[in-house]
Amino acid sequence: MSKCLLRRFAMARKSRWATPRVKVLHTPGHSPESVCLVVTDLKRGPDPWFVLTGDTLFVGAVGRPDLPGRARENAAQLFDSIHEKLLTLPDDLEIYPGHFSGSLCGAGLSGKPSSTIAFERRWNPMLSLDRDAFVGALVDVPPKPAEMERTLAINRGVEPIEAPA
Repeated sequence: MSKCLLRRFAMARKSRWATPRVKVLHTPGHSPESVCLVVTDLKRGPDPWFVLTGDTLFVGAVGRPDLPGRARENAAQLFDSIHEKLLTLPDDLEIYPGHFSGSLCGAGLSGKPSSTIAFERRWNPMLSLDRDAFVGALVDVPPKPAEMERTLAINRGVEPIEAPA
């Protein structure tokens, strides 16, 4: 998500475009600026319809806390974000994560591209762990991708994106 768009979401907290409503949840852990977007379609009713969980909660797994550094501290924040924000949402709420099987952004990701809060609460092995076990499990993740430092620099706006030759 672009920094400009992220700032607009963060300032508004709730935005209205026709009938959809988007509520921004600050969910640090994968990165300090991570957000999840809770979408409500007012034509369907007042209850949330789905949540875009990005790199916070996956189907069968959770996001990596080690990519920006400070893995243990970030893992603790990720635990809080998931348990205090996402798992307080309605059980039938659909979740759409930013990645699924094959991504290096988590370990044990399912190939299923979506789920629900209730399904993840019941079957996601990371969500049944207490805080200490969760943090301990997340500091032992696969190695960072080879291009990770460059990707982080591009995301921070420090390094330009080069057009393919």
